[in-house]
Amino acid sequence: MKTIQAFNLPSREVYGNWKLPMVEIFETIEGEGMGQGFPTVFVRSFHCNLRCKWCDTTYSFAPAKPVFEATIDEIIEKISAFSSKRICFTGGEPLIHREKSAALIKAMAELDHIVDIHIETNGAIDLTPFSRLRESDPYLMKKMRFIMDYKLAASGETHKMIANNFDLLKSKDEIKFVIGTEEDFEQTKQVLKRNHKEGQVLLSPVWETMKPRHLVELVLNEPLPNAKISMQLHKVIWDPNQRGV
Repeated sequence: MKTIQAFNLPSREVYGNWKLPMVEIFETIEGEGMGQGFPTVFVRSFHCNLRCKWCDTTYSFAPAKPVFEATIDEIIEKISAFSSKRICFTGGEPLIHREKSAALIKAMAELDHIVDIHIETNGAIDLTPFSRLRESDPYLMKKMRFIMDYKLAASGETHKMIANNFDLLKSKDEIKFVIGTEEDFEQTKQVLKRNHKEGQVLLSPVWETMKPRHLVELVLNEPLPNAKISMQLHKVIWDPNQRGV
């Protein structure tokens, strides 16, 4: 796989007119992770390079279609209409659009009222150019962080994970493991032992196949004292299949 070391973005006047395929932009509370419970604007782009067996956002990639297209300036205008100070950039896979994804992140960071931009990336995208982008911009260093979802055996996509991404994570980043089976839990332990350096570890149960109580028992019995159980709060408050919440 060819690695792109850094993005060379044009001026805002140019990239503000770049268009991205989109699914939805809405305001709710963050349902999981370290930002759980905070009012947050969700910016969901279209397309994904994985097909996880348990995916709960299949409307964000083919054969579904984008709901709309929007320029980066139009997306920023929609975000600015909300009062939330936090943004979740998600998908699909939000970094799949490469330079366009990077330009949108940069534009979001320039919003004065935004204090946090967390990017839900799937572990199969090389984070090198996005890490370089973060390091090159003081706004991004302050506001931008990764939530890297490392796919396990039950997803069917674990062979596509990029282990070198662990080297790019900082203490404010998060690594999410979605646990569907006890095999997934055992794999998580091995992945952490080999690769984990920095970043908060999150363990999230697959809603249909791993009872949260059993995952808690596994964590306590191991033990994994620095891991955090991350439930999907939005699926508790609303119907698990409801969109836009």
